[in-house]
Amino acid sequence: MGEAAPLVAIPAAPVPTGGGAEWVVSSGGAKLRVALFAPKGASRGSVVLSTGRTEHIEKYFEVVQELMDRGFTVLVQEWRGQGLSHRELPDRLKGHAYGYQTFVDDYRAILAAFEARLPRPWIAVGHSMGGCLTLLALAKGGSPRFAGAVLCAPMLGVRTGNTPLYQAKLMAAWKSLTGRGGQYVQGPPSDPFNEVFEGNVLTHDPVRFARTRAQVAANRDLALGSPTWGWLDFAFRATAYLANPANLRSVKIPVVIVSAEDDKLVLDDAQRSVASHLPAGEFVSVAGSYHEILMETNNKRSGFWAAFDSLIGKITGAKPAPAKPAPAKPAAAAPAPAPTPAPAPKPAPVAAAPKPAAPVAPPKPAAAPKAAAKPAAKTPAAKPAAKAAAPAKAAAPKAAAKSAAKPAAKAAPAKAPAKSAAKAAAPSKAAPKPAAKPAAAKAPAKAAANPAAAKPTPKAAAPKAAPKAAAPKPAAKPAAAKAAPKAAAKPAAKPAAKPAAKPAAKPAAAKAPAAAKKPAAPKKS
Repeated sequence: MGEAAPLVAIPAAPVPTGGGAEWVVSSGGAKLRVALFAPKGASRGSVVLSTGRTEHIEKYFEVVQELMDRGFTVLVQEWRGQGLSHRELPDRLKGHAYGYQTFVDDYRAILAAFEARLPRPWIAVGHSMGGCLTLLALAKGGSPRFAGAVLCAPMLGVRTGNTPLYQAKLMAAWKSLTGRGGQYVQGPPSDPFNEVFEGNVLTHDPVRFARTRAQVAANRDLALGSPTWGWLDFAFRATAYLANPANLRSVKIPVVIVSAEDDKLVLDDAQRSVASHLPAGEFVSVAGSYHEILMETNNKRSGFWAAFDSLIGKITGAKPAPAKPAPAKPAAAAPAPAPTPAPAPKPAPVAAAPKPAAPVAPPKPAAAPKAAAKPAAKTPAAKPAAKAAAPAKAAAPKAAAKSAAKPAAKAAPAKAPAKSAAKAAAPSKAAPKPAAKPAAAKAPAKAAANPAAAKPTPKAAAPKAAPKAAAPKPAAKPAAAKAAPKAAAKPAAKPAAKPAAKPAAKPAAAKAPAAAKKPAAPKKS
């Protein structure tokens, strides 16, 4: 146990229970502040959490609690030059560094001081500069001690704004070599005490942003301002080392790089490149996130936690929690639909034949369509023929509209907008073929209307129309079912006028499938 170090608590961020902070003395006598937190009950392992530039331990209290809730012991450390750890220059607001090897030595000293209190396996987690230095420590012989690592928006490539990268590298190296590395990088230094949420490039979450500002206000020694040329020179040298694939071959453990899609500070291209050169590297991008993923809104933070939990599942092999709810949901849903479809198909074939009690009726409708086809050409007057033709055409658009609407809805999300448009056109051409069958199904219904005495005939014809419509598509069943009750509900003389009025109303609805082409628009976004 080292000398106790203070922790800053505010109402919005109390100190997590089960831990405290200590001082660790590293090279040159620098005192580094480190905090250790233990979960309730048995520990699943240990997470070594490294903060980014300008960050302090207290900023990660929420993350510490989330890790403890997952059963992990958590070790959080502040790098020299920030937080309450040793500052390299008399001006505490200057973010300065003297190369990356000093940071790697500090990392080793911290692990040595706490090793006996860190249950295995060890998981390394680092954000931004902390992610860069964590990977450096792993690449320089530290990886065998860890089972895996998750790097959150790691600094593997630095954005230099309007200044070309090569020019910025030369300037930083020259300033450091000529003894001016302690000067601020070009531009006025930032004011860490008066930062505002509007226009910030770190997070979309105003609450977490304000919480960090309140912690700095509670203890102004936590604040850190702009970087110096010396710090920038360190950043260029560290990222150049990690950009060399040969320096990453020794990192055999799984390393997940979680990238912020809308990062304005570090380069995601460099993150992708490093992930591809790591023997067991993986790259994950969090959509719409700014640089500080763990300080983002909950929906963006979940991207990091999904990657972390996935890695832990691979390392420990203990991921039954997500697997259990998945089967439980289908198990509950399966019994409900099972009884409903089972009775539906069985009564359809059996009840249609025996319940009408007309074994003789089936042959009659068979003859009815034949007779209906002949009298249509011979005896019926021109007026019924015209009326029969009108509903037949109206029935065709109904079937065509329904058949066209369904493939359009299914095809649109499946492929790109251009291809979905081509597929939507294809079913519309094929639609006329099934249209002929529903037309034949409605013709007997009108033929039955002429012999008014034969009321059982339409009832027998209705079950036959249903199987015919079921052959092409299940959509024809509701059409036949609607036609049967309407014919039975009113006298045989007037059904011809009312079906004519209703098909006219339904073709208007058939125009709606034109709107089905609109799902192509979301795909463009």
